[in-house]
Amino acid sequence: MVTPIEIRQISGVDWYEEADHEQRAWCLSLVTYGKCVYWVNGDKQIMEKGELLLIPAGVSYYGKSIPTVTHTQIVVQWTEGASPDLSVLDRKEALKFKPGVYELIRERLKMIHQQWQERPSYYVLMIEALLTEVLIYISRELDKGVITPEKHLHVDRMKSYIERHYREKITKEELGDVISKTPNYAAVLFKSVTGQTISQYVHAQRIKRAVYLLTESQLTVQEIAVFLGYQDLSYFYRIYKRVTGTPPSDLLHERPRTI
Repeated sequence: MVTPIEIRQISGVDWYEEADHEQRAWCLSLVTYGKCVYWVNGDKQIMEKGELLLIPAGVSYYGKSIPTVTHTQIVVQWTEGASPDLSVLDRKEALKFKPGVYELIRERLKMIHQQWQERPSYYVLMIEALLTEVLIYISRELDKGVITPEKHLHVDRMKSYIERHYREKITKEELGDVISKTPNYAAVLFKSVTGQTISQYVHAQRIKRAVYLLTESQLTVQEIAVFLGYQDLSYFYRIYKRVTGTPPSDLLHERPRTI
């Protein structure tokens, strides 16, 4: 069991913290914007957007912002009880890497932070479940072996293409052309690195935009669906609820009032 003791979203240019070898908490940091730096057992680790740092309990470290460089990171600290059987928790040394499943981990950590801030019923159990899921993602990726820079580059190019064309129908043939590989290679590579199919990733990008439009615009749900490429409103409802767990209408009350 992993028991949370502190969850923070850190941003700005004046962050500093440290922990000595007597601290009994694990620490996981995911940088979501900019850069920062950690020293772990005296080794310097420059952390950039998309990178993860996992520090086992009992390992001394300190971290700080880089002068004049804004950064954002989500930090989760926890203690272990009867540990789940996960390879990443067998580590005795810090782990820094760029996870292929960055988006999945980021979304789970955002949910963890939200639960910690709002503290609804059973929030600790929810955090434990979400954190265990994050550690499973990390363990699976490490068990398969570190993703090569070339594969990261190919997937980053496909993601960039999707983010520019997410309102359109995107095929594996198009993504194969983006990286000059066969369509099947592109689809298999994308799934193996990100943990999501091309279709799942496209839907996730659309729904992320839908959440923004539902709260910040005055468009109707149907107008938003069509704008995002969903001609069938009921299909948009199903996808939205599958991704977020709630119907899109739940966010309408958060819209700014019109004058």
